[in-house]
Amino acid sequence: MANHFSALKRARQTEKRTATNRANSSHLRTALRDLRETMAKGDKAAAEKTYRETVSALDKAIQKGVLHKNTAARYKSRLSARVRAVGGK
Repeated sequence: MANHFSALKRARQTEKRTATNRANSSHLRTALRDLRETMAKGDKAAAEKTYRETVSALDKAIQKGVLHKNTAARYKSRLSARVRAVGGK
């Protein structure tokens, strides 16, 4: 356990930031899972609506430092291709 005041403060800050980062990551994973479940149902209109929400979640993840912008761009590209393919099978 930390003994100095500065180390104690650092420990408190780390706990707070860890909780925030975990919540942001969880929100992103939930959005991605919701989109995949919607695509699995085969409803194209619902999939497109959920895709827009997921893109918003990806953009927020970039702003908050959860994802790198190129990683998010790759996700968006692949997910949009899968959304376009929904219902056309």
